[in-house]
Parts: sequence; structure tokens; C-alpha cells
Amino acid sequence: MPKPIRVNGFAIHSPVHLSPGLWRHPRDRSLSVNTLAYWTDLARLLERGLFETLFIADGLGIHDVYGGSADAALRRAAQVPKHDPMLLVSAMAAATEHLGFGVTASVSYEPPFTLARRFSTLDHLTDGRIAWNVVTGYSDAASRAVGQPGIAAHDTRYDIADEFLDVVYRLWEESWEDGAVLRDRERGLFADPARIHRIEHAGEHFRMQGIHLVEPSPQRTPFLFQAGASDRGRDFAAAHAEAVFLSDASRTAIAATVADTRARAAARGRDPADILFFALVTVIVGRTEAEAQAKHRDYLAYVDPEGALALFSGWTGIDLSAYALDGPFPVLRRDNAIASVAESLGRGERRRSIREIVQEGAIGGRGPVLIGSPQQVADGLEAWMDETGIDGFNLSFAVTPEGYGDFIDLVVPELQRRGRYKTAYAPGSLRQKVFGEARRLLPPSHPAARFRRAAPDAARGSAPLPAEAPLSYPG
Repeated sequence: MPKPIRVNGFAIHSPVHLSPGLWRHPRDRSLSVNTLAYWTDLARLLERGLFETLFIADGLGIHDVYGGSADAALRRAAQVPKHDPMLLVSAMAAATEHLGFGVTASVSYEPPFTLARRFSTLDHLTDGRIAWNVVTGYSDAASRAVGQPGIAAHDTRYDIADEFLDVVYRLWEESWEDGAVLRDRERGLFADPARIHRIEHAGEHFRMQGIHLVEPSPQRTPFLFQAGASDRGRDFAAAHAEAVFLSDASRTAIAATVADTRARAAARGRDPADILFFALVTVIVGRTEAEAQAKHRDYLAYVDPEGALALFSGWTGIDLSAYALDGPFPVLRRDNAIASVAESLGRGERRRSIREIVQEGAIGGRGPVLIGSPQQVADGLEAWMDETGIDGFNLSFAVTPEGYGDFIDLVVPELQRRGRYKTAYAPGSLRQKVFGEARRLLPPSHPAARFRRAAPDAARGSAPLPAEAPLSYPG
């Protein structure tokens, strides 16, 4: 039986995500991303479409590589302004019942203790529907903005991430035992201090001492996404990820990454089926192929080449203003950029020009764009699934929320008719919806589980706390 197709909505808290210039389209609502109504409406829409999550990209850097400044990005709203996506989640969770929320946050810019606290809080407030897209950051501008001298070397950033996760795993899994929370009104006891532990960590990159400030949340550790496809990124995903986001227009490249990451996970003792893979895709669909093609031509009239150049320069770390547009795309390794982007752009028998690459990516960035009738789009999605081994898609848009609405109204019913898309949400937390009702916590094979304390035995669980003398207050 073919595997079901899972879909996340892919967005950013900015007027431009992957299709610069389309905010000018008369039906686009991107200029309203600074309002709660935009996001609560979007969350309800995606839940109607039975999406797994709303996956929100983020980063603290501004694209200031093109032309040696941020001017192009600021003129064209190329992922700036960029608001904090974590502050959206509570409102969207209140407007929905099942939709998950994947928030991108970097390990490079704050202490593990504070990030662990925020994710635990959101896991409580969403009733276990929060996911963390773990990234290491790639922007010198972001590092300078938070007072660091510059971004660390690519592989060093993953070493930092490994240690960061060890710390947050201990906070989420070890600090509060099961049974520590009593909420005993009669005795006036909220928690058993004997079952709550101070975490002490002294490593190469982080030092901390403290009790996790939040009681165990429904998932304890949030659902874990990862979005790095470099060699070191695959190692990191094989160790930690429950889902991996990939962006590449080549099915062959995606299939190779999926197979390699799953093999690395198996070598670490993890079940390869415990890691799902989602590929970037943008869909432009109409009731007929002609309608879809007309919609595509309409969208192309709003494409912003300068905004696209600002994005690609930022992603690669290469100032494309220094090169002729019709010359070959420069293949230069920049350690302060996304390594997998530079690698993918240099792939192929023929070096494509800067103009070709930017035109191809002006709608949808570095992923494929599927254009056609519902049947044609469904055929394309099934082909990507069956030829690459992925488990679903991160669905981007040209015009929002139109792109999502068209997909939900036209493509989802077609996939459901083919038995490739769910017809209802499963119960439970995000992890349970994705992996089954028994999977509330990370499985024993995951590295977080090694920090988990054994559940108290029956005798200990039933033993009362020692009686305490009543407190008296002066006066």
C-alpha cells in the first residue's frame, strides 16, 4: 500500500518568503503578516486541509550580501521585516484543535535554558502540538546583531548544536521525574522536591546549573525537525531528527539524501522509519491545466528579480552583484552560508547562469513548482513521493493564502480519492498524530531518552510525603 502524503504549510513571519515581489499581487495578503488575524485565519485554513503543521522559517540575519549591503533586501522586503514567530503560536493554537506548529530557532544565539523554557511553555499551551525546527544559523549579520564576532565554522556549528541538545534534553527529560507534580490541594503540596533535579552541565560551549522552570509538558521534548542537508547536517539529523526538511529541485539528489540519512540513523541504532522527510514544493493549480497556466503567467508578472538576487546572495554568501547575470553561477564555498545550497547549485553537467537560476527560483525558491490541474498536480506529488522515498511536502506559495486554499480545495480531494491523503486527524499530541497513539514521548532509541529517569515504582509512587509542621507568620 503506498504511503500517505503528509503536508506542512511553509511560511515565514515576513512579507516575502520564497517568491519575492508577489506581495504586490492584488489577491495576496502578505502585507498583513503583522496582524494576528492573518495567522489565525491561516491556521484555520490549514487545519481544514488536514495539514500536519504550519512550519515557520526564521532567522535573525538580514540579507546584506548582495551589493555589500542590506539595501536590496530592504527595498524589496526580501525576508525583512521579520517578526518573531514564537509569539504567534498561542493565538493560532487557540483558533485550532489539531494543527501542529513548527517553529525555527537557532542554537547559536541564546542559552539552552531559556529556549527550553519557551518550548515547554508552548507545548503546554498547544496541548502537545509544538515542534522545533533545529537550525545552527548561517548568517554573519545575525551573529553581529547579537554581539558575536561572526558566525562559527560550518561543522563547528553542528558540534555546538549537539551539545546544546544534550542540555535541553536534560532539562526536558531529566529535571522533573514522572510523578513529581502532585497538585494536592488538601495537603497544599504542588510538587515533590525529591523528584525534581537541578541540571548541571559544564561543556566546551555551554555551562549551566538550574532546575527546569516548567513542569513536564505533554511531549516533554517537542517534536524535532531539522533542515540541514550537508554531510555534517545529515549526521546531525540521523542522531536527533524526527522529521527532515529538504529543498532541492532534483529528485535524484533528494532520494540520495533520504537514503543516506536513513542509513546513518540505522548505524546509530535508530529505526530509519522514525525519521520522516518533507521536500519543498510550490503548487499552482487550477480546475484545468489552462487555468493553472494562466494563473502562473499572472504570478510571473509580479516577480522581483532584485529581491531574488538578494535572497540567493544571502543563502549562498556570494555577492551576485559582482558577476554578469548571463555568466555561470559562481560555485564558491562560503562557510557562513547554507552549504547545501552552494553544493546543489554547482551540480549538473552544465553550469547554469545566474539569470537562469534566479529565474527558476523566483517563485518557490529552490524547490520544484508543480503547475496544472488537480490530477496533474497529484500525479507530480505521487511521483516525487515514490521516486525519492520522502514522506510528504513543505508546501510554499506564490500568493497567500490563495495558494494554500487552492491546494486544499482542489488537490486534497484528488489525493483523498486516490487513498494518498488522510480524511481526519488522529488523536493526541503532534508526535502521536504523526507516529501513532503510543508515541507521546521520544522512543528509547533516541538520544534524549538516555537522560530520562526511570518511572517511580509502585511503592515509591504511593508513599506519602513526610508530614510538615504548619507554617506560622509573624504578626
